[in-house]
Amino acid sequence: MEIINWSDFEKVELRVGTIIKVEDFPEARNPAYKLTVDFGELGIKKSSTQITQLYNKEELIGKQVIGVINFPSKKVGPFVSEFLTTGFYDKEGRVVLAIPDKEVPNGTKMG
Repeated sequence: MEIINWSDFEKVELRVGTIIKVEDFPEARNPAYKLTVDFGELGIKKSSTQITQLYNKEELIGKQVIGVINFPSKKVGPFVSEFLTTGFYDKEGRVVLAIPDKEVPNGTKMG
């Protein structure tokens, strides 16, 4: 584990947003969805995320997620991912979303 200082952590823009649209992503190498997320004043952003094993599209609409929004955009096949959706791997290697346990305003920075 590499130790970082507080100023390193402050550079990471971890923000909360609400999922407003979920689409299948059949072109992805591994099963994935294309998420459209509202980050409030920071705008609407898209992300490709491999969460199909634990989540269906309908249950994701309206769910708040935590995203890293200051990474450069990344091309994933024909799709451009504009932020990193955060999560953790469970014992079976499935991604569990990192989410706030209570609703907070879209765009709120983790701090």
